[in-house]
Amino acid sequence: MSLALYDTMAREKRPFAPTDPARVTMYVCGPTVYNFAHIGNFRPVVVFDLLFRVLRELYGRDAVVYAANVTDVDDKINKKAAEEGVPIATVTDRYLEAYNADARALGALRPTFQPRVTETMDEIIAMIGRLVDNGSAYAAEGHVLFSTASFPQYGQLSGKPMDDLIAGARVDVAPYKQDPRDFVLWKPSKPGEPEWESPWGAGRPGWHIECSAMIEAALGLPIDIHGGGIDLVFPHHENELAQGVCAAHPGGHGQTYARYWMHNGFLNMADEKMSKSLGNVALAHDLLKTYPGEALRWALLSGHYRQPLEWTDTLIEQAKTNLDRLYRTLDDSLREAGDEVDEPAIAPEVARALHDDLNTPAAMAALFQLSDELRAAITKKDKAAAARARARLLGSANLMGFLAEAPQAWFQAGADDDLKSKVEDLIAARQTARAEKNWPEADRIRAELAALNVEVMDGPSGATWRVKEQA
Repeated sequence: MSLALYDTMAREKRPFAPTDPARVTMYVCGPTVYNFAHIGNFRPVVVFDLLFRVLRELYGRDAVVYAANVTDVDDKINKKAAEEGVPIATVTDRYLEAYNADARALGALRPTFQPRVTETMDEIIAMIGRLVDNGSAYAAEGHVLFSTASFPQYGQLSGKPMDDLIAGARVDVAPYKQDPRDFVLWKPSKPGEPEWESPWGAGRPGWHIECSAMIEAALGLPIDIHGGGIDLVFPHHENELAQGVCAAHPGGHGQTYARYWMHNGFLNMADEKMSKSLGNVALAHDLLKTYPGEALRWALLSGHYRQPLEWTDTLIEQAKTNLDRLYRTLDDSLREAGDEVDEPAIAPEVARALHDDLNTPAAMAALFQLSDELRAAITKKDKAAAARARARLLGSANLMGFLAEAPQAWFQAGADDDLKSKVEDLIAARQTARAEKNWPEADRIRAELAALNVEVMDGPSGATWRVKEQA
């Protein structure tokens, strides 16, 4: 079953063929660590985590090498550190730890590499030096700039015409530029900002060169997949491509930087792209205090990754409801049909959907079909069929990062320790009453549990319980 991915460069869906099936490489632009990341920042995290999982399933866990960088040199970081009166590393370490914790809560596997700009400075300076030496960059007034004229293919990724490339560049048109499109590779640091020594004077790198150097150092060129948000196509990825190939070969003729470019759509709130600058953000760190990470993951994957997604409370609640349905079927199967488990298997219909450019809506629909099959086996009391259906549901859901918890843990997540202790005591008392055939007392305890918003399920292996869904 072949994998097909939409390639931004080709502007079409293409069969995926890595350079080396024994070493499949993927790079995704990661966070700038100066604050908690908003949920929109986690859409690419979850999308490309899903792709990482699919690739590992196809090529083997050890065959896929995934790097997601950390930008820890940035004006916003400098500003945050100055406001708090702390070293810059205090800010970056704090928010990187929070970012990784939030990513784990959303079910994201840890990338193979998580390179940091501050730990890649020698490689950045060396790459800039190669670009200067081969005529792809030039030094001017303490800056080093990439010469876009040296790369005739500049603009091919975004498909923008020359006028748009000039007008849309997120850089100042300084007098020392040879071309308005030229962009900074190295610049002087302002007083109080971190700086590093270089052949062009003390300073720090521009944004774009950082990723190119980290890709080359961590993965080597060409890479198989380069991912990120749609807002990074221009100028960031356009500039990465230009400098990355030119560092290896002047003019970049015949050179491939990334075999597939993939970009996810925006996460929108109130019809606007979610953005800290617009002030319309929902922090994942805060959402995770209210909702399970799996529910947020489901919500992020509920639409096709290339399309914009409207982020609302309704979307999250529906995601939680969908997962409740799957967990309830799984819970019922364990209680009614025994806990015999076949080897987890990925259902062909789920694989087909995910291999079709990560068609998550179709894959989720297939999960519900698998749930219905399991429910039918439970109704027929066919334990063997239930075990097979449960294996397909679990294997398929786990591939997508779902049903990772035990059903009881999922349904009891809304109960604090005091409630759990009280419920367990009541269930034990009810079991004693049932054993003594004291049915009025057993019914009274069940009513007391119901008043606590707790549902008790009796099965062959004993009673289990869960917090009821809110009406």
